[in-house]
Amino acid sequence: MSVRAFRYKAAFFALVLIVTALAAFASWYAAMEAGRRRAIITLDGSLQILSRSVESEIERFRYLPAVLAHDKRIRSALIAGTPESIGAANDYLLAVRDDSRVDSLYIMKTDGLTVAASNFAEPTSFVGENYRFRPYFQDALRTGTGRYYAVGVTTGLPGYFLASAIRDESGIIGVAVAKVDMHTVEEAWQEAGTLAAIADNDGVIFLTGHKQWKYRPLHPLDDAALQRVAETRKYDGVTLEATSPILGQNEPETDGTARADLNHRHLFRSIRVEPDGWQLWTAASMAPIRANANLVASLVALACLLLSGTILYLRQRRQLLRAKLDANARLEQRVAERTAELNREIEERKRAEAELRDTHATLVQTAKLAALGRMSAAIAHEVSQPLAAMENTLASTALLAERGESGRVIEKVGAARELVRRLRRTVKHLKSFARNEPGQREIVDVGRSIAAAVDLALHRANASGVRIKVEPGARTLKVAANAIRLEQVILNLLINALDAVAECSAPEIRVGAHRSGPMVKIEVVDNGAGIPENLKERIAEPFFTTKETGEGLGLGLSISRAIIAEFGGSLSFAACEGGGSIFTVSLPATAHTRMAGEVAA
Repeated sequence: MSVRAFRYKAAFFALVLIVTALAAFASWYAAMEAGRRRAIITLDGSLQILSRSVESEIERFRYLPAVLAHDKRIRSALIAGTPESIGAANDYLLAVRDDSRVDSLYIMKTDGLTVAASNFAEPTSFVGENYRFRPYFQDALRTGTGRYYAVGVTTGLPGYFLASAIRDESGIIGVAVAKVDMHTVEEAWQEAGTLAAIADNDGVIFLTGHKQWKYRPLHPLDDAALQRVAETRKYDGVTLEATSPILGQNEPETDGTARADLNHRHLFRSIRVEPDGWQLWTAASMAPIRANANLVASLVALACLLLSGTILYLRQRRQLLRAKLDANARLEQRVAERTAELNREIEERKRAEAELRDTHATLVQTAKLAALGRMSAAIAHEVSQPLAAMENTLASTALLAERGESGRVIEKVGAARELVRRLRRTVKHLKSFARNEPGQREIVDVGRSIAAAVDLALHRANASGVRIKVEPGARTLKVAANAIRLEQVILNLLINALDAVAECSAPEIRVGAHRSGPMVKIEVVDNGAGIPENLKERIAEPFFTTKETGEGLGLGLSISRAIIAEFGGSLSFAACEGGGSIFTVSLPATAHTRMAGEVAA
């Protein structure tokens, strides 16, 4: 890459990053503002509903102090002050409290002393307590009515106090007070998950559904506000100096002002609640707004990157297309130059192909001659065994003829004719084997094939003093093979076994067959010297033999293995534990074969 191209790409990527960052920031800011506006609209609607619910909770008890002020029992308790009149007033206040479900009712003299209360029989009774420091008492004496929210000095429970002056002909003789429990409003807000709060004139939240805001100022309180709260014991037991402000600002509260808290986790909106001058606040979490803005910014950034990538891809594609066109032009020129050379090469290749055809014909002829040689060798090896048996049979026939045993002579002549027919069949099958043509398959009786092969080798075994033991169990075994070829294989294994035990003092050969799963296994076992370790890998190679020159061609095991392979089987050999060798022919069993222990139908 050239320096110019590198600088161009670096400038392009820098521009992409700058544009992406600006677009992402602009979209984030726009999404934040849109989210804030939607939240403000939702909060304004919530404020109207919350304001009405608070006012309705208070207004349903506003009449109680005025009603109490007109009752004779209440006035009698203030004027007479006898135990009987005070008891009657207590009973009346208790009955009204139970009927109205207000938190508590009590009567105060003009000096602030409580003379009767609905909780007169409770441990936290107001009777005998003086509350002249409370603003609602002072307002009732001055204007006739009073209202105030504070934490109860006696009970420690917050409530909204509604007060009304009690008058007679001489003027004000006392004050009737109803304490309204606003806890139900808080519980409703908490259950609904509403982030709402009511702050007093000093900005202290005294009613909220969010416990973390309870008795916390919206902004830092000055000394005058702290002094007023202390004098009226408004939040008795609460240390406002130790609480942290929520908004962290000391500005006048304006209706509808949208603000965020110190950690920018909530967006606040407020409305004024008259006639107390409270501020009703509600809030919305900034997390969804911020998450939506982040998502919008991410999508815009991704769109910018995709657009930039598309532009870069199209530009590179155009460059690659131009490069391909140039390369095609150069290629066409080179093709034209090579065309003349190809014409010359075609003539040379024609001459080479003619020479190749001649060479191929020569190789085919050579292969035919090699196949004829392999067939001749196989015929010579396979015919030698039946001829030897025939020679023995004819010799026996001559001896029997000299003795005049005509019956046995006829029997031997028949056996010789059978050997001739067998020899003809063997030559025919060997010719087909040499041509790599598989013999015709049939259902072969394994026991009969073993018996035929043993019969052919028995004369030589008797002459050498070798005992051939045929194990029972092969009568019911059937395989799909060719009877002549199977006998040929077994005979080859018997001849090899006779050669192996020629030097043994007690030579013995065992022939047997058994079923092993889906296979029928024919085993020829001898007690000879065995196969040397260095010759095990070569024992089945064509033309390899351990016999002396002229005694064998080394094709017996090789041809036998090929015959068994044609029938889907295998030929293997191994050493016996006590000495000698075991040759195993494995062939697939047919449906006619019965497992050991089965009884024929």
